[in-house]
Amino acid sequence: MLDYQQKLSIIESFPELEKKEVSLGRVNFQYAESAADKKNVVYHLHPNGNGYVYIRGVGGYEPDDKGLVNIRDFSEEELRTILQKAIHVLSPEGIYEANTADGNDHEIWANSDRQKLEVIYDNELWNVYAGDLLDGTFRTYKEAKEYLIEEGFHPES
Repeated sequence: MLDYQQKLSIIESFPELEKKEVSLGRVNFQYAESAADKKNVVYHLHPNGNGYVYIRGVGGYEPDDKGLVNIRDFSEEELRTILQKAIHVLSPEGIYEANTADGNDHEIWANSDRQKLEVIYDNELWNVYAGDLLDGTFRTYKEAKEYLIEEGFHPES
């Protein structure tokens, strides 16, 4: 288990993170370039070695209700990995990937009758087109995908 100074040294090695003093000797580290409303990447790192990393939206972790994972028992490698992932998920690229299908903002879907629909991510919405005609607009890729599946369509490979 890493002690406070070791964790602090690792976290400070990420130049995109800015240290902010908070109460009771704890510190937060913020990602000023975050494309999300969330700026804190490291939350309440305490001199006793306890602390949290915001990781909502990243697979492989079980965050609490606030999207935080406790890093008390993390190794150096685990801490570096979670910090890289946390920064990425808040970056403009990470936000784009989360809002699109892993960065794919355009798909063609077809049904058994060989009819095709085009799915395009545009201006934070998913639009489904039948040729030049707008067939539907959805807030998330998941909603658009569910609609297409219900209508008997599947992604073209």
